[in-house]
Amino acid sequence: MDGLKILYIEDDAHTATRVKELALSRGDDLHWESDGASGLRLAGQDRFDVIILDRMLGNDDGLKILARLRESGVDTPILMLSALGRTSDRAEGLDAGADDYLGKPFEAAELMARVNALHRRASGRVHSAVILYGAFECHLKARTAFRENRHLALSPKEFELFHYFMENAGEVVTREMLLRDVWNMSFDPQTNVVDVNIGRLRRKLEDGFAAPALETVWGTGFRLLDGK
Repeated sequence: MDGLKILYIEDDAHTATRVKELALSRGDDLHWESDGASGLRLAGQDRFDVIILDRMLGNDDGLKILARLRESGVDTPILMLSALGRTSDRAEGLDAGADDYLGKPFEAAELMARVNALHRRASGRVHSAVILYGAFECHLKARTAFRENRHLALSPKEFELFHYFMENAGEVVTREMLLRDVWNMSFDPQTNVVDVNIGRLRRKLEDGFAAPALETVWGTGFRLLDGK
């Protein structure tokens, strides 16, 4: 992926510096604004691949900034950050127009992984008929999966999960992302449907192999490993 053009609206200079350093190391062009008014003005003047928006910006309310961005016609994918991490807070942010929501404190690497995922979805990029990652192969037209050339017998839902992990290979995938993009749910049904299906997929990806395939990132989600 080529470097992304990112607008970051954040009033915490320490956090902003940490994220900006990581973005620059990846080759991204990150523009940091410390207040909502400046962020709104820049978003209206230039085109960005992704906007990262803090929910609490000193005297500014990030939700109001988000609403004004959408009202002004800015359709750029927006990732909202907040120390308010309850399910109701996440739902409020998503309902206000955010495309993803990440609680603070966060790992900068996970933040950038989510930025990548948002950009991929928004770009509508056409994927190859075969996705390769490490020891894994995902054949989209045939809806078949392989590890080290060995066929993996996956159910339709397990294949959807595997396909999603392959599209986000090596990156953290949260339960919220899976519910939204695999189950088409905009809310948490308060069931263990994700964990049950992840458990089934993990067994099929790892049975008979020495190296693990799916890593649980406690408190966050899951990551597909390269299987080597």
